[in-house]
Amino acid sequence: MPDASRPCQLIRWTNGVETTRDDLVSVEEPLQVIIDGRPLAVLMRTPGDDELLVMGFLLTEGIIDKASQVRRIDLEARDNHALVFLIDDHQCDWERLTRHLFSASSCGLCGKATIDAILQSHPPIETKPVFDPAVIQKAPDIMRAAQANFDSTGGIHASGIFSKDGELLVLREDIGRHNALDKVIGEGLMKGLDFSACFLLVSGRVSFELMQKAVAARLPLVAGISAPSSLAVSFAKTSNQSLIGFLRPPSMNIYV
Repeated sequence: MPDASRPCQLIRWTNGVETTRDDLVSVEEPLQVIIDGRPLAVLMRTPGDDELLVMGFLLTEGIIDKASQVRRIDLEARDNHALVFLIDDHQCDWERLTRHLFSASSCGLCGKATIDAILQSHPPIETKPVFDPAVIQKAPDIMRAAQANFDSTGGIHASGIFSKDGELLVLREDIGRHNALDKVIGEGLMKGLDFSACFLLVSGRVSFELMQKAVAARLPLVAGISAPSSLAVSFAKTSNQSLIGFLRPPSMNIYV
């Protein structure tokens, strides 16, 4: 497993006093995703869990809808390359992918079409389970306790998928919040999780891209430690997802 952090040296300034110290920073490197010999996207990610990242990305971008449609993913042929081979009777719809996708660590996938266009590929959630607020309130502490890379760098995002009773089923970290989400979705997909009975917690703000990825996986509830964007709130209403922001016990905001 590649290291998620690297050593660096810095000068700590405190009240006019400078102190040289060693520190760790989160690793950020590109991953070129190639499908059946054709470049698809460059993902700026923290190395590690690359197979999970690619599987989740393929699902949330509508390229596959089940793990069995991927024949194999070769991560060894070239550094920072993921060579994806789909099964023979499942082809990538290149006409629908109207442009070369670029995923940056700061903003996620940009230039998306309208909410209506997204929901043509990933329809609204039909039935939402009822989640106990007390269970949701416990989730931040559970996820935070499992964030090993955040402890060492302080500069990495996390996504966690929880069962209805609050068990942390999958947690992954990445310098990109959307990559962390793709990783947990990819792992859940490969494990055969029933996403429709789970809820998602993300460590930062909730953006439109995260809501879109969550609905692609059929996750009915998305919670964030920080604020949602206006488009995330609008998307949640249209996609029939529950959305919680500022999840900081003992309070949270439920957007209706």
